Amino acid sequence: MIRALLSLFMSAQSSAIVSRRHLLSTVPAGLAWGLLGVLAFSFTVPLTRVALRDLDPLFIGAGRAVVAAALAGTALALSRQRLPRGAQWGRLAVVGAGVVAGFPLLTSYALTEVPASHGAVVIAVLPAATAVIAVLRTRERPVPAFWLYAGLGSAAAVGFAVAQSGGVSHLHRADLLLFTGVIACATGYAEGGVLSRELGSWQTISWALVLSAPVMALLTTVSVVRQPPSAPPVAWLCFGYLAAISMFLGFIAWYRGLALGPMAQVSQVQLVQPVLSITWAGLLLGETITWLTVAGGLTVIACAGRATSSRGRRVPARPS
Repeated sequence: MIRALLSLFMSAQSSAIVSRRHLLSTVPAGLAWGLLGVLAFSFTVPLTRVALRDLDPLFIGAGRAVVAAALAGTALALSRQRLPRGAQWGRLAVVGAGVVAGFPLLTSYALTEVPASHGAVVIAVLPAATAVIAVLRTRERPVPAFWLYAGLGSAAAVGFAVAQSGGVSHLHRADLLLFTGVIACATGYAEGGVLSRELGSWQTISWALVLSAPVMALLTTVSVVRQPPSAPPVAWLCFGYLAAISMFLGFIAWYRGLALGPMAQVSQVQLVQPVLSITWAGLLLGETITWLTVAGGLTVIACAGRATSSRGRRVPARPS
């Protein structure tokens, strides 16, 4: 079964190194993979809130990485992937620290204090943070229009989420956790996107999960000893989604999109994630969706579309 699922991704990964000409010619494919990853990620915040009703935040943040690492390790073993080499291990550690440990743990604790819509306030700035780090990391040079629409889209996404959460006066300690999580995640996204060109998209997140597994298993054990998990089926279903989709399959699609690139442009499709997350929060958690949801959503999507269509000169990254 795992072989069948992975064959869809491995067939597109026959060569991990792509030329500049190929990158520029596959922008639509990069955006499509990026949108698929964003759709998967958009359920993370509301489903985390549901799971937190019955499960410990440390167990949710660390335990889902352990389950995802088991899936990743199985996939790597079945497909007989070669081991990363030299400095690639250090770069995988950066990915793991950002997207396997940092973001899940920080957001899990933050969401014990704020609702899903409030969490989207800070998470909405993730595309802009990813774009900045990606430009510094890969030497991409988007045209000025890209930065204009990316900035407008980020402002619209943040303004939309702030309005939905009740205003900036509600910002408190949890926002520091969310801001820190965003920086960690953006760093992991950017480094993972570059590394995906060398190892492959699903291989990158898989090796990052496996590398992080010992630490995350230790944290999960601490959580279980401190508070043995006991929850109804719906909480376990949410936990299963966070482990299998948010922590593994979603990253396969996301890193595939970033690898096809241009990374700074593909990263901007995540501007639609706050809109989707608040929509799911309305359906799953009963939060009210008003006319502002529709207006804000259309604005964010329009800006994201203009940003991703702004094609500028790109300087290829130096070989590692």
